[in-house]
This record gives sequence, structure tokens and C-alpha cells, in this order.
Amino acid sequence: MFKEIKYLSVEKIIEYNFLVLTLIKVKKADQPKVASQRKIEFIVQACKELEGDIYDKAVFLLKNIIKLHAFASGNRRTAFIATKEFVTENGERFNIIDDPLQAKIMLGVREGYYTDEEIKEWIKHGKIKPFKRI
Repeated sequence: MFKEIKYLSVEKIIEYNFLVLTLIKVKKADQPKVASQRKIEFIVQACKELEGDIYDKAVFLLKNIIKLHAFASGNRRTAFIATKEFVTENGERFNIIDDPLQAKIMLGVREGYYTDEEIKEWIKHGKIKPFKRI
């Protein structure tokens, strides 16, 4: 039986940015501001068109929210929350622990340190090698 995938809307991702910046202030300058709605629209549409399972799509969502920098602040935090929501809304397990130490891993994602398979394993099973700058 085919299960229909539930995708996040552009508006929902923008809402997550507002929420993470309201609840998790890191810098005084943090402000919920969309730098490029086009980039968010691209991410949502490309995620829908991507071949693969929920986890392949989750990797795409996480990486692209982080790397395309559609928001003035909080791109990594927004990516984390949006990806978690996407995975769990589709009945799968999101096993990245909600811990500020994961921010270093997210930095590694932004810098291209991890392969898609490593990120997929992280989302599915919570396991990934530590991030080290080369």
C-alpha cells in the first residue's frame, strides 16, 4: 500500500524559524526574518520531487535549509525542527537527540563534512562521527 507523504509548507518552515528564534536565542542580533522566500519554495518543491524514502528527503531538507541560508538567523535551528517535524509527521523515527552539542554536527553539515548517507544514519539512528575541521 502506498502511503502519501506529508510535506511541510513554506509557511510552516517560516513559522518554525520564528518559533526557534523566539524560544532559543543564541545571539542578541537573532531575529526571525526571511532572507529569501524563493529559496524556501525551492527546498519544498525539490523535496517533493526527490526520489527516495522519507529519510532521503529529510537529508535534503536538513542540508538545504542549512546551506541555502533562507533566513537571516537560525537556519540550523530551523532545519533541525523542520526535519524532525517532517520525519515524525510521516510516521518515522527521528533519533537525533535534542542537545545543544548537536550544533557542531549541524556546522559540519553546513560545511559539507558529512555525506548524505552519514546524515541519513544520524537522523535514523542518532549516530555520526564527530565533526572535525580539516
